[in-house]
Amino acid sequence: MTLRGAMLLLLLALAQPVGALAHALDPAYLELSILDAGRWRVTWRVPDSNGTPMPIAPRLPDSCETYDVPGPHFDGRGWSTTYVVSCHAGFVGGTIRIEGLENTRTDALVRYETAPDQAVTRRLTGDQSGFVVPADPGHFEVFTSYVALGVTHILEGLDHLLFVLALLLLVRNPRRLIWAITAFTLAHSITLAAATMGWFNLPSAPVEVVIALSIVFLAWELAKPPERRDPVAERFPALVSFGFGLIHGLGFAGALHEIGLPERDVPMALFAFNVGVELGQLLFIGAVLAIGAAARRMAPLLARHDRGVTCLASSLIGSIAAFWVIERISGF
Repeated sequence: MTLRGAMLLLLLALAQPVGALAHALDPAYLELSILDAGRWRVTWRVPDSNGTPMPIAPRLPDSCETYDVPGPHFDGRGWSTTYVVSCHAGFVGGTIRIEGLENTRTDALVRYETAPDQAVTRRLTGDQSGFVVPADPGHFEVFTSYVALGVTHILEGLDHLLFVLALLLLVRNPRRLIWAITAFTLAHSITLAAATMGWFNLPSAPVEVVIALSIVFLAWELAKPPERRDPVAERFPALVSFGFGLIHGLGFAGALHEIGLPERDVPMALFAFNVGVELGQLLFIGAVLAIGAAARRMAPLLARHDRGVTCLASSLIGSIAAFWVIERISGF
């Protein structure tokens, strides 16, 4: 199956810079929390770039006065600092910008409070590195912002993408594949909503370990000949993807918890974020299938070595996922 050769090429591209790519694609994060009348606490986190902070910086409205800004400290993945600004005129009508963002491949999330415990999150990119703070963000603005946040999160989440990639390689029957993807979508939608609404919570570290282990499981099954694979995984892949999808949904919920939800538009923001996650997943699947179609024309030789390509792909997927398991367990 030539699609597997295309998957191998994609895996090689991902595997080479797996650590560096994760840092380069991490979004910057700016949080503005109200302290009292006219004062905000600023939390600024910037990705690491070759051992130094990425050369980008927040710029607040001109009416704001910044107090002493301490140097950033490295947390093992990025650089962060916290300081206080005085903006007696508030942010409404002013411009918040991330200078230098246009020269990078990363995005920036800006979360600002309009009132205590009432926050709005915006996503900035190199093409749109700033925005004018509106007096009252409309429903459409909230919806589009959280759709974009969902798309960004899934496309930057290499663990989730590797799971979907392994599923595409493992399930060869188109009908079963559709059911498996649908089950994965349904499952992570359930736990994303439940965890975000506060119905239950699990620590993020064990969730991340189980997500990585789910990829190891699929890679292990992929390495076996079809006749030796787990009967449940082979005959009912939708059941397996549903079970693991519940865990992946908790991972999405953890990301959404960090981003925050606007208090007055929680259901809409939650729905929009989930729509964004699904759009990102479909974009990835579409890209993979397009690569497969191109490979059928450009590299027909791969089709004659299907089993070897499959084993190599499973080894790469499993190795990356196993590294994540060890990394996350060591961080407990």
